[in-house]
Amino acid sequence: MVCAVQLADEIWVVHAFRKKSTQGIKTPKCEIDLIKDRLKRLKELLR
Repeated sequence: MVCAVQLADEIWVVHAFRKKSTQGIKTPKCEIDLIKDRLKRLKELLR
């Protein structure tokens, strides 16, 4: 799975991982928290 975001004319890959969920198709909370943290840091970096 790849999480990417487009900011202006650029595409940033925020996080990529192999999804190996043991609980159906739900993405693990730790992965979602990591993506949110990286998005927050990216927005601060680009200010």
